[in-house]
Order: sequence, then C-alpha cells, then structure tokens
Amino acid sequence: MLAHMTISNFAIVKNLEFEMKSGMTTITGETGAGKSIAIDALGLCLGDRAEASMVRPGEDKAEIHATFSLRNNQAARRWLEDNELIEGDECILRRVVTKEGRSRGFINGSPVPASQQKALGQLLINIHGQHAHQLLMRPEHQQEMLDNYAGHHALMEKVSSDYQAWRHAKNELNRLSQSRADNEAQKQLIQYQVKELNDLALGEDEFAEIEEEHKRLSNSGDLALTSQHALALLYEGDEVNALQLLQQASQQVLELGEMDSKLSTLAPMLEEAIIQVQEASQELRGYMDDLDMDPQRLVYLEERLAKIMSLARKHYVMPAELWQKHQDLLLELENLDGSDEKLDALADAVEAKRLSFLDSAEKLSKSRQRYAKELNKKISHSMHELSMEKAIFQIDIHSDPERMLTPLGFDTITFMVSTNPGQPLQPLGKVASGGELSRISLAIQVITAQKVETPSLIFDEVDVGISGPTAAIVGRMLRTLGTSTQVICVTHLPQVAGCGHQQMFVAKKTAKGQTETQMKALDESSRISELARLLGGSEITERTLANAKELLVAA
Repeated sequence: MLAHMTISNFAIVKNLEFEMKSGMTTITGETGAGKSIAIDALGLCLGDRAEASMVRPGEDKAEIHATFSLRNNQAARRWLEDNELIEGDECILRRVVTKEGRSRGFINGSPVPASQQKALGQLLINIHGQHAHQLLMRPEHQQEMLDNYAGHHALMEKVSSDYQAWRHAKNELNRLSQSRADNEAQKQLIQYQVKELNDLALGEDEFAEIEEEHKRLSNSGDLALTSQHALALLYEGDEVNALQLLQQASQQVLELGEMDSKLSTLAPMLEEAIIQVQEASQELRGYMDDLDMDPQRLVYLEERLAKIMSLARKHYVMPAELWQKHQDLLLELENLDGSDEKLDALADAVEAKRLSFLDSAEKLSKSRQRYAKELNKKISHSMHELSMEKAIFQIDIHSDPERMLTPLGFDTITFMVSTNPGQPLQPLGKVASGGELSRISLAIQVITAQKVETPSLIFDEVDVGISGPTAAIVGRMLRTLGTSTQVICVTHLPQVAGCGHQQMFVAKKTAKGQTETQMKALDESSRISELARLLGGSEITERTLANAKELLVAA
C-alpha cells in the first residue's frame, strides 16, 4: 500500500508531504485547488512521461518520493528480488525532473529507467482516472479488464508463446515456398555442373599426380640422356669413372695406413663411398630401365589436363581445388533434392504448432467465458444498486478460430448493456446517457478492482455525473472495497467523501504573487466543516453542518 509521499516543486506545489493509511481515504478541495496533483506526481514515480512544464516556475527541478509497504504484496517483492532492488519491507520510488525536461528514476536508491518504474508500479497501485469510461469504449481495454479480473496470466502467456512459435514456423514455410522456383532453377544448373564433373571423375589428389607424370613424360628424352651420362661418370665409363677412381684411392690409402697409423681411418670412409657409388649406380640403372617413353600416354595426360583446366576456369577455382568444388556441388544438390521433404516436414510442423495454439486459445476462451458469466451477474447487480434497476450487463465473446488468430487468442470481447426493459443489448459505447455511462463505468471499475492483485487503488473523480442517492451508494461501495484494499478517492461529492475512513483536504493559497497547493488530513471537526461546504457551498449553516454529521454517522 501507499504509505508516504513527498512532493517538491511540482507544478504549483512548493513542498508537500503526507502519509496515507489503509482503508478508504477521500481527497476533497475547492475547484482548481489541485486535488489530483498528488496523483499526477505519483504517476511520475510510476513511470509516466516527464515534461519540463511539470517543474514549478523559477525552480531547477521537481522531485517526488513515494513510499510503499510491501507487507501484503508478494508480487512486488518477487519483482524487486528478481531485479536485485529489494530492501526490507518498504519500497521507495523517486523521480527527479529538471527544468530542461530531463528526468531520472530511482527504486530504493538505485537508478533505473522509467520502463522499470512502470513495470513495478503496475504491481503496487492501480489508478482509475476520471476519463476511464472513455477507455472502456475500446474493445482492447474491455478484453484487458476481463483478463485481469480472470487472473489467467499463465494461460495468456502460453497462448502468446504458442502463437509466436506458430507464426515463426509459418513465416519460415512461406519463405521456403517463395524461393522454391528459384531453387528449382538453381537445382537444374547444379545438376548440369555435377554431370560435367561426374564425367570428368577427377580423384582427390589426381591433378597433382597427373601434373607430375606429365612433367616426367614431357622431359623423358632429357631424363634418359642425362641419366646415361651420369651413369657413365659413376660406373660404366670405359676410360675412367668414379668407382674406378675411388677404388684406386682406397688401395693407396691402405698402403699409406701401413706406413702411418694416423691415416688408417681414411680407408673405411673410402670403402663406404665405394658402396654408395655402387648403390647409386644400380638405382640409376633401374630408373633408366623403367623410364616410360610412351607418347600415347603423354597425349592422354595433356588432354586430361586441358579438361581439368577448362572446368577449373569455368568454376573460378584453381585446378587443385576442382575436386573439392565437385564435393561442394554434390552436397548442395543433395540439400536441394531434400528441400521438398524439408518443405513437407515444415508444413507438418506449422500445422502442429497451429493446433497447439488453437488448443491453448480454446482453454483461454473457456476461461474468459467462465469469468464473463461471473462478471455479468456482479456488474448487473452493481448497476441495480446505482439506480439502474432494470439494466443488464453482458460480456459478448465472439470466437473465430479460422480468421481471428492473435497473441491474445481468437476472441473478440464486447461489453454489452441494456439500460431499459425491452431495449436490446448494445455495445457499451452506444449508451446514450452520459450519466448512465458514468454509473456503468464506475460499477465495472469497482467490481473488477476487487480481483486486481495490486494492494492500492486510486479513483480520480470517477464519480463525475453521479449525484444524490446514487452518490451515497457509490460511497458505500468504495468503502466496502476499502475494507480489503487501500482505496484513495478524489471526489467532489459529499456523499462519497463522507464514506471514507479518513479524509484529506486540498487548498490553494496565493501570496506574494506565488501560488501554492497544500494538502492536510482532517480531524472529525474539520471534516464535518468540509462536508458541510461540499453540501452547501461557501455558506455553511447549522443545517448543512447537521447534514454533514449525518453523512459521517451513516458511513
């Protein structure tokens, strides 16, 4: 509940501080005194938009503090815990607005964006403004009121989640379907490219192997001639060769070793060299024997290399990368071949998600119908109490699961009213009488407020257009509501003001060219005087004072 407020330099308020109690508190004052100014200031703490005009003329900034008790508000406590802003059993909202129009918001001393203040504010207090009946004309607001009364928030979240899942899958299906023609053209092109590469049948490392073999065959003549010359130098030369020279040197080194032991290590080295020359010669002879001089093989290799080079240029890759390009195209073709199956599978998934959404939406619709019946009885009864004895209230729920699919389900909610016998039920917006509309709006707000989980309710002059005995009934209805919920009611009606458990008075004073609004709690004597003023205007008589006392006694 709202426990305390401090307002500084806001509009015509210089400094204002007051405490709020449980039960029903009424706020009265002269016309133009600023009875609703505290509610406007509170709206800032609840995340309303800030404007430079809100700052009192001549001041640098406006500042508002609102303190709420969390003792009976587990939802707000959980929110604060989740956002790591919890501090004991109280919550302090603060908003600062500069004369330039910039603003800063705080929750328990921590700076936060206005969106967070708004999110928390919805769990702390519910404000019913004097133009609430205008909102009631809107179907979306009527649906919101029904859903808030029903309290089926988990079911609504399920419907919204299922709707988003269905829409996402449906959009993906549409995207794939639209690109199907493009995919078919792409598929035909890739099929042609793959056929060319299949006909080539290039192996993974074949290009490097062919390139190496082609190089060898192209140079086979030079290879044979040079190899023969090298073999002659090493081993087969008739006049002289390396093997003969090494053998002669080895024999001479052996003889030297016998004369000087220091040279004895050279003989094994030369013996090793002789062996190496013999083995190299054998390898070279074997190479020459195996050397391929096949000109037909060379022609084949040149033709295959030409095909590889041509296809590589066609696919804008290096010849060595052509095999991998082939594999990539095969995979892409496989994916395209599977697109029809994927499309069918996605279509099945879309239908499954649609059915899941419809199932959730059906449950939500049944819940709405159940609570609509409950509201129909309660609001009709409340309208009877407000001197509309023959009025009927009915919530019409039109379900269209074929065409009306939204994140809120498939229902269209319309508040219907008949104010006189024989008159057909009509949408609330078509009720002709302004007074009737005000009473109907108030009946709806009071009844639906009983199920709203926020522990504080503010009614800002919602009793406009109501007077006489009806006003007394409205006052009693709000007082009854105040026994379980904190109710703050800004009113100009003495019958409503007298029903409050406590009353506050707003006055406007002008001194030295400056206007200032003040608000104070009334004791019993002051309260009787204020009620008398509301009853009789500026002239307070013994009779109006007696009537004021009667109002308090009746309350």
